[in-house]
Amino acid sequence: MVGTALAKAHGQADYGKAVVCLLFSLLVQIGTNYANDYYDFVKGADTPHRVGPRRAVAAGLIAPEGMRLAMGLVFAAAFCTGLLLVHEGGWLLLPIGIVSILCGLAYTGGPWPLGYNGLGDLFVFIFFGLVAVSTTFYVQVGYVSPDVTSAAAAVGLLAANILVANNYRDVATDTVAGKRTLVVRFGRKFAVWQYALSAVCALLCPAALLLYGYRWPVLLPVLLAPWASSLTRRLARSSAPGEQIELLGVTAKFLAVFGVLLSVGVILGR
Repeated sequence: MVGTALAKAHGQADYGKAVVCLLFSLLVQIGTNYANDYYDFVKGADTPHRVGPRRAVAAGLIAPEGMRLAMGLVFAAAFCTGLLLVHEGGWLLLPIGIVSILCGLAYTGGPWPLGYNGLGDLFVFIFFGLVAVSTTFYVQVGYVSPDVTSAAAAVGLLAANILVANNYRDVATDTVAGKRTLVVRFGRKFAVWQYALSAVCALLCPAALLLYGYRWPVLLPVLLAPWASSLTRRLARSSAPGEQIELLGVTAKFLAVFGVLLSVGVILGR
């Protein structure tokens, strides 16, 4: 949505291409979730003591082999969808699509899983923010400009906060399973500061668009500052798993509302 709004602000939005970008991103996200469900079970991170949303393999709803097959089929569908983007946007998009799929697998799978070695936050920032927004814009416009990078960074920071909230809840079981997330490595106080700093930087990113000729409506996301402060305080005070699960969902809603306001802002403020 943000990438397409920026394309609209540049006068070159192509909604057909935007839909293909959306389909590709959804398939990669689903495939990654299936991979996480499978590999976290195999590696012992998902146990009966897990307090988060129910995982299909760990709950016995599907056999590990079935989940692995589903993961492969979804990633194959994502690759085929990505070929449509290559046809529309050029061969530069092929390695981006392949790396996106490989990192979806490598997040919890492979010999050195990213999520188990403290790199999950960085790669969420890169792929959910920089890659997702910039590539959506690029497919429609044919280049990437600094205003797009600024908006993409904001989206990536808030997407990473969803992971922070998730890992904050799972710190006990992740520690036992050897999943060395940033929260496991540096503690929950560090996670609260990371969450707060990411929110502040994300809210400052729209202000940077003023330097690129946008007008005041791009500052609409700043209206969310009190909500961001409230969520940070909730994270710092939370102790019950139920509260932390709820906070995970609200953090995702915050990103969605931020995306809507930013999208409206860049269109009205151009």
